[in-house]
Amino acid sequence: MGRKKIQISRILDQRNRQVTFTKRKFGLMKKAYELSVLCDCEIALIIFNSTNRLFQYASTDMDKVLLKYTEYSEPHESRGKFRSRENKSRNKRR
Repeated sequence: MGRKKIQISRILDQRNRQVTFTKRKFGLMKKAYELSVLCDCEIALIIFNSTNRLFQYASTDMDKVLLKYTEYSEPHESRGKFRSRENKSRNKRR
């Protein structure tokens, strides 16, 4: 028997939202670590909470991974709520 599907929407209760954030942040960081070990890849994970507190995970040196990212100019997969203008124009051409 599988888990019950949850509705993805903003949690209204501040306390519940903070508890969920803490648990899911830990789970996300654990998954990032596992992916880096299993697939021998570099991962940089940056999270800002609602009060702009920074949380980060890097499988190697964060500065090196971010520098590599800023210097990368090849087409690449990008997902998120807000896409860059470059990705939007590329998708329109398809």
